[in-house]
Amino acid sequence: MPSLDQQWFDFSSAAPAATEVAPPPPVESAPPAALEHVGWGDTEVEVRRSPKASRYRLSVGRDGAAVLTIPVRGSERQARQFLETQREWLERTRRRLEQLPRSAAVWTIGTSVLWRGEWRTIERASEEATPHVRLGGERFRVRGHDGDLRPTLEAHFRRQARIELPPRTWELAAVTGVEVREVSVRDQRTRWGSCSSTGTISLNWRLVQAPAFAADYIILHELMHVREMNHSDRFWALVEAVCPEWREAERWLKNHGGALGL
Repeated sequence: MPSLDQQWFDFSSAAPAATEVAPPPPVESAPPAALEHVGWGDTEVEVRRSPKASRYRLSVGRDGAAVLTIPVRGSERQARQFLETQREWLERTRRRLEQLPRSAAVWTIGTSVLWRGEWRTIERASEEATPHVRLGGERFRVRGHDGDLRPTLEAHFRRQARIELPPRTWELAAVTGVEVREVSVRDQRTRWGSCSSTGTISLNWRLVQAPAFAADYIILHELMHVREMNHSDRFWALVEAVCPEWREAERWLKNHGGALGL
């Protein structure tokens, strides 16, 4: 069973950290009025009611925003009590998030960006009529050297992802003996990957910016969901069998996701 840090890597959530320890609320005859926010000292916590939730759950986004998920029949009093037990955890989590590397909003010559799992400096490759920039040993054509290079370079990254990720998925599917119906590359904002019940795997194009072992882990993770559509002990045993280094991969993605826009 994954530890708390490993639970952060739940592909159904955009939150990099979450905790849930409160008991379920008592059943009431009717749900209370909907809460939208809970003031908590200097912090405002967004409240979301979930019909699937049986426990109170506090999560923190990469921007430090706190979200409290409560059962439909949860109460404001119990929500506040739960928050009080999580104050130290929230402060610790926010400090950790502040220390994580971030990518610059605007990319120009000299900006460092993650490419193939390494921080690479964007360098001018030539002064020729058709300008190119270099990231490590790879060259990319750009519109110009003076403006924001991020949209152009990310378009190159997306094309590269569509070239590389599907074949790698089919290769690993053959190695693991998993039957896959379709592989797509998408611009997912909250997930590295997903797997449908019909065997369709979707991958985030930003995986080409990650190291190969981390991208392979995401692919294998989704392949194992074809066999086990949950995050049970059985599922993690399947992952362990095909990807023993999955914990290292999760740590890398957890620590660098913010720099890749997740």
